[in-house]
Amino acid sequence: MSDMQFGLMIRGQFPQEEDMRKRFDEMVEQVRLIDKLGFASLTKGMHYSSSPMQVLNQMVFHSRMAAETKNLRHNFGIILLALHKPLEIAEQLASLDVMTNGRVIFGAALGYREVELAAFGVKRKEIVRRLSENVDAIKRLWTEDSVSMVGTFFELLDASCSVKPIQRPHPPVWIGANADPAIERAARIGDCWYVNPHNRVDTIRNQIDVYKRALEKFDKPFPAEFPGRRECFVAASREEAIRLCKPYLAKKYEVYHAWGQDKVMPEGDNNFDVDFDDLIKDRFFLGGPDEVAEQIIEYSRETGINHHVFSVQWPGMPQSLAMETIQLLAEEVFPKVREGM
Repeated sequence: MSDMQFGLMIRGQFPQEEDMRKRFDEMVEQVRLIDKLGFASLTKGMHYSSSPMQVLNQMVFHSRMAAETKNLRHNFGIILLALHKPLEIAEQLASLDVMTNGRVIFGAALGYREVELAAFGVKRKEIVRRLSENVDAIKRLWTEDSVSMVGTFFELLDASCSVKPIQRPHPPVWIGANADPAIERAARIGDCWYVNPHNRVDTIRNQIDVYKRALEKFDKPFPAEFPGRRECFVAASREEAIRLCKPYLAKKYEVYHAWGQDKVMPEGDNNFDVDFDDLIKDRFFLGGPDEVAEQIIEYSRETGINHHVFSVQWPGMPQSLAMETIQLLAEEVFPKVREGM
């Protein structure tokens, strides 16, 4: 297995009554800390019309945080690419790749929320084609001087990307996917599948087999860098970790159930509307440092994931709890994982 890497996802979802200026300052503090502690990547997701949560825009967030980082890779994980035009995204990400000296990761997926599709004038039946064509067009814009391409929903007429990315041939392309057909598509159009954070371990184990078969079908090797995201919280013990994170983690999954996230997941693992003890079973990394390290080691061995992206803060959680988990991960968990692998 390639060198193990660890990243932080700052989801940045906060209740509407909270002071977002204060929360923004706290997010800056988290970014500075993970850059100092040697994390490999910073991830920010994308959602629009995020009621009942407040969320900062992904592109603006990464652009601002680039001024705070010297080493972190900036993972756009993920862009709801079916909502956008390829030239727009190609130029935005290439610009940030230049500004960060080649530290951008391009994550893309379909999206699933009707409010977002309707707001951008996108029909659900179109999203697969939009995603696939947009990925193809973006890669061409990054690698070719002039692109002429007639897509179903766009047309490039001798178009060029105003600035080329630093990374060659282009920034890595991580494709998010929940269902088996989407995982097969990730194998076809992406550099790797970006493993989702919501499924149980048994579901992901089965999906890894789907992914490997798809790679064989498209005559592609298993990726050297294989990323996945997971909810994670570290405290003195498992009991203490669950006690501290439960009010906030449970709220997050209540919102995602209302949004319909679980309904696009595989049959048998597609319901977040369950008791919290059932929700967390074989789904999240929770516990004391030794226990979380063992969970990560076992999960890595089962899946081959070698770039773990952790979410450690959920709606309403105090900054102090997130900062403590970040510190424990870097100082106690990551060394144990690297030693154990």
